[in-house]
Parts: sequence; structure tokens; C-alpha cells
Amino acid sequence: MRNYLTHIFWLLAGLNCLHGQESTNRQTHIYHIHRIQEAPKVDGVLDEDVWQQAEKAAPFRYSFPVDDKVVEEEYQTEVMMAYDDKNIYIAAICHGSGPYVIPSLKRDNNRFWRGSDVFSVVFDPVNERTNGVGFATNPAGVQHETLVGANLGTRGGRRRGGGSGGFNSAWDNKWVTNARQYADRWTLEMAIPFKSLKYGNKKNWGINFLRGVSKTNSWHTWAPVPRQFMGPDLGYTGTLRWDEVPPKAKSNVSIIPYVLGSTFKDTENETMPDNDFRAGGDAKIAVTSNLNLDLTLLPDFSQVDVDEQVTNLTTVNIRFPEKRLFFLENSDLFADFGIPPMRPFFSRKIGLDDDGNPIPILYGARLSGNVNKDLRIGAMNLQTKNTAEANGQNYTATAFSQRIFGRTSLKAYFLNRQAWVDDRFSAADYNRTAGAEFDFRSLDGSLRANVGFGASFTDGVSAKNKLWQAIFSYNNRSLSFYTNVMGVGDNYIPDMGFMTQLYHYDAVAETEHRIGYTHSFTRMAYTFYPENKNINTHRLGLRVVFDATASANDLFIARLTGSYGIGFANTSSVELTLERQFTQLFFPFAFTTGEPLPADEYHWAFVGATYRSDSRRAFFFDVGFETGGFYNGDRRQFSFGLNYRLQPWGNFGVRFVRNDLKFPDPWGQTQLTLIGPKIEVNFSRNLYWTTFLQYNTQRDNFNINSRLQWQFQPLSNLFIVYTDNYAIEMWGPKNRALVVKVNYWLNL
Repeated sequence: MRNYLTHIFWLLAGLNCLHGQESTNRQTHIYHIHRIQEAPKVDGVLDEDVWQQAEKAAPFRYSFPVDDKVVEEEYQTEVMMAYDDKNIYIAAICHGSGPYVIPSLKRDNNRFWRGSDVFSVVFDPVNERTNGVGFATNPAGVQHETLVGANLGTRGGRRRGGGSGGFNSAWDNKWVTNARQYADRWTLEMAIPFKSLKYGNKKNWGINFLRGVSKTNSWHTWAPVPRQFMGPDLGYTGTLRWDEVPPKAKSNVSIIPYVLGSTFKDTENETMPDNDFRAGGDAKIAVTSNLNLDLTLLPDFSQVDVDEQVTNLTTVNIRFPEKRLFFLENSDLFADFGIPPMRPFFSRKIGLDDDGNPIPILYGARLSGNVNKDLRIGAMNLQTKNTAEANGQNYTATAFSQRIFGRTSLKAYFLNRQAWVDDRFSAADYNRTAGAEFDFRSLDGSLRANVGFGASFTDGVSAKNKLWQAIFSYNNRSLSFYTNVMGVGDNYIPDMGFMTQLYHYDAVAETEHRIGYTHSFTRMAYTFYPENKNINTHRLGLRVVFDATASANDLFIARLTGSYGIGFANTSSVELTLERQFTQLFFPFAFTTGEPLPADEYHWAFVGATYRSDSRRAFFFDVGFETGGFYNGDRRQFSFGLNYRLQPWGNFGVRFVRNDLKFPDPWGQTQLTLIGPKIEVNFSRNLYWTTFLQYNTQRDNFNINSRLQWQFQPLSNLFIVYTDNYAIEMWGPKNRALVVKVNYWLNL
């Protein structure tokens, strides 16, 4: 409790001196958009009269590596806009000669932003400054759309697990773009349907335009964004001023049915092949221009990318990101409660087991969006199917976020899991959690303070079931400071959440024990910006973690990490780390096939280094090593990643991680190897083939996942997915599956 009061004291001290000036971009950067009678042809060729007559958004300014000057004429950008009853039209002239970096032709590819040439527009239609959308393209006309939230963080800062992370690129929507390349520039056009946006009846929206230039490794924006912040930061948007209230989208209903056929063979257990055929679908219904209803019936997520495996050298489970479409829109409403990595709500607890295997979902409904400019709401309900292993479960999640002033909000949530037994809800098998948070953010994004409280409710549990938290952060041009603390009681049970250290495994008794704890994390970093044409940044970092039991305040994790990194002008970087760690094991735990490590206190330290090469080149790589202690033994880690890009159609890469663990007798030793080749071939902007191999000795599994995707209409796809799994130690097949799925996106 004393630690808790100390954190609250510092939080209140911070609140007492909070300040932050509002960005003046809304007043100084105003774009006037006008209605047109004849729609331009979206082909990337800017030869229509509308673009000659439209107002130009220019000039652009640097946002990184400097932020105090206008971009040179050689690399300037000019943007024009117009609209009609159906679409917003955007055209841009991106000056600067090639060759351009185009990582892939695949839509929403995860290399889209890395050292490449891009143009993006970010909308804040409701003027919340905390919730928006972005649409981006590159010189090949590849599409990339994303949800933009409040938790973007700072440039170069690490985002710890959980929450929305500020970006959600798994979100999809219908829009059109094309681009053309010339000797000294590239041009683009976009048509963004009003149906793809959530907006009210206001004539002023927030907007900004961003451009990445690979040749200079620089970022430019129309409305200025300080270099410590990410370009899409919604606190620095300009104003999009309409000549009249934007037209409301008519009949905004989308139906997305699918049919699927699959065959599954369990070779390990020598069962007969399991052949399956089923159908289902989703619907997206605009209740208002700001509020959306999502419905799903017998959803299937077999086309979703396979989770990229990692070597787990901790005593807790690893959290993988959500990629399923139903859970994505307005996901920050639910996912951003708590602190990383302690989240009361984690959507992968619905319809997936702890190993990521699907649990059939029968149906689901989800209502989310803005009721008005200041109030966002979200509510969802899903029902899983009864299986031989477990009863069906009904999941309900509700949340709201009420903006009080500026970017500051009050938000709350209520979650319920209840078993479905013998065609009725079980009165005893349930779990509920509820909580509220006050989240202060200064208008310029430099300051944040958050306090929150919550509780869980389970049959037979009435004490030690509380949750509390506090967050404080400050960022300026060079200094970044962030601290958080959260406490959960011994009986805080979040069946729909993710708490990393709440459960402790006993390797001898093969049981799990729940122990409430207080988690504290502090990160400090100082960035130098030298006047050096070869180096963009020097960055000194310090991270401190403390975990202590809630009941006795016994420290069981203490970690101190220092780092020094250099960011070079050619996109390469190097980082050195030194870490000192203390861990108290409450129960025996095994990392090898030898005897489990005994419950005891352990102290160790290690050093590490990482180098990442110039990602703009066709061949680029990263390499790293760590060496030092590990509990009462030693650990050596070596890792590298290689990638070769045949621009723009092919990417061929491999990731290798090797950990050598050596403990004194009788605790044994082991070598953990993870090898992950990945082959990506893009036959066009609508036809992709991706094969991912994962050789993981820790899981004793070699996985092949090969997926062919043909987007025959916008967001309508044919997927052919082949999966094969083999045991490594006693080599032999485990199981294999072939899935063919077709979905069609129909707008009514």
C-alpha cells in the first residue's frame, strides 16, 4: 500500500503542474474542399480539370530527421482534394526522382512503411484527436489502410505488449487508388467512399498528409509534427473545411458471406481424415454515420496469417496480436484498458485456446462507434460452441469513452463470461470484471496521466479481487519519460483478460498458482540529434521493472536495463544493452529436460548488441547476440534475419534464433533453435502467394503454412491454405490440413 500511495503522490504532483499548449495547426493549416459534378478517373494520371482548379495543400515540412524547416523543392509534395455524393477524391504530386523503394505489391503488407516511399492521408472526422483512420499508397499503387488511436507513443520508443498500440493495420475497408511513376516524380489518386468513414454533420474535420521519402530517409507532413512524435499523431492535424456539410452515406450495409471446404488428417493419432464443408458470414450495418453494427454467423478465421513463433525464455505465456476482422474496428475501446502487459480485456481469449487453436464461434454481434463528438461506445456478445472438451461460453463486453475536454477522457468497461450448460446459462460458472479509468492527455501530447480502478467477480470470491493502476508520462524533443504501476489482488480473475505474472506454474506438481501482485515499469530515454549527415540520432535508454506480491509485498522480479543506440541516416541502426535481473521462483520451473530449477532467489546479468542494415537495399539483414547469466546458469543467444527483395514482386527471408542454456548438474542444458524462412511472391496487386516455415525445437514442431490469396474484387477473396506439422525430436508427421475458402464483400 505504501508503494501505491507513493505512486499516487507523484501522479498528483504531476497533475498539479500539467501544462501543454494546443497545436495551432487547426488554425494555421486549413484545406478548403469543394464539391464537383464530374468524378475524376482514379488512374494516377492528373489530367482532369478538377485537379487544376482545386486548392493545393503545400508546402510540406520535415517531421524527421529534422522538424524546423520546409522540404526542398526537389522533394516537395502537392495535394489536391474534391468530393461528390459518394467519394472523397485525393490527388498528390510527390516530387523526387526514383528509383523508389516498393517493398511488396501485397495489400497491407507489414513492410509497407519500412524505409520505403509512401503517401498517406489521416482523417479525424469527429475531431476527437484520439481516434481516426489512415489511407496510404506507394508508387506502385499498393493499398494500406489503418485505424489510428491515441497510443502512438514517441518516435523510436518501444511499444510494450497489449492494447491497440496506436495503429491497427489489420483493419480493412473499401477504397480505390492508383499511381504513376515519372522521371522526376510520382503521382497518385485516391477515391475514399463516405461509406468507409464514420463522421457527423460538422463542416470541419481533422486532417493531415504524410510522405516518406526513401532516398533521404525522411518524413514530411503538411501540418507540422514535432520529430519526437509519429507523423499520424492526431494531436497535430490541420483542418479540412467543407464548403457544406458532407453528404451522408446512403444504404451503408455490407454483407460478407463465405463458403469453405477443408480436409484435416491427424497422423499422430492415426485418425480418419476429417472433411468439412460449411458456410457463414459477416454483416456491417451503419446504424448512423458514426455508429456501426457488426454481425457474424459461424465465423471462420482460417485465412488469417499464422502466428509468428518466438522462443519463450520466461515463466509466463506470450501474448500474440489479434488479427481477426470481427474484433478490429474500434478495438482500442476495449483493448486499451489497463497497462502493458496487463490488460483486463484481450480478445484472443474469445474463440481461441491458450495455444491459439480455434474454438468454434456460433454467432456474434458488435455495436461500436461515436454517439456524438465526445462519447464513444462499444458492446459485443459472442457465443462459442459446446465441444467434447468444454462447455460453450457466452462472452459479453461493453465499454464507453466520454471525452471531458481536449484529449482527456473518462472511460469504463464491463465484461462477462458465462458458461452455457444444458441449453441455459450456468449460475455458478461465470466470471465478470469491471473498471473505470480517468485518462488525461495534454493537447500537444507531451503529458499524460491516468488512474484506474477495477474488480473481478467470481462465484464464491468476495475479497482480494480488486485492480488499481496509475500512469504518468512526459515527452519533449529529447526526453521521454514513462512510468506505470498496477496492482491486482490474489483473487482478481480476468477470464477475458491477460495478466502476465498472475499465474505461476509448478513444474513438480504440474499445477498453476494464482498470486496477486503489483507491477511497476519505468522507461526513460534521452535522444540527441547531432548535426551529422551520417547519423540521425543517439539514444540513451533506461528501463526499470519491479514485481512484488500483493499480500506480502515480497519482491519477485527486479530488472534494470540500460541501452545505447545509434540511428544512421541510411536507416541502419546499432544498439547495445546491459541488463541486471533478480527473480524469485516461488515454485520449481524447468527450462530443460533435467531437474526443474528449485524455488529460490536468482541474480544474473547479461550484455547484448544488435545491428540492423539499410532496409532500403534489395538485400538487408539484422544480427544480434546476448551473453551472460541465466538464473543459476549461463545463456548465449545468437540471432540473425536475412531478407532479399526482388522489387516489387518478391520477398525471400529467413529468421534464425539460437539459445544455448547451460545449468549446473542436475539441472541440465539445452539448445533452443528457431528457424523461420518466409517466401512471398506477389503476381499482381491482387494475387499473392505466401509460404511460412517455422522450425521450433522448443515446441518440438516444424510447421509449413502456405497461402494463396486472390482478391478477385475489392475485399472479396479466394484463399487456398495448406498447413503441415511435423514432430522434430522423433521426426514424423503430426497433422496436415487443406482449406479452400471464398468470401464476397457485397455493398447494399
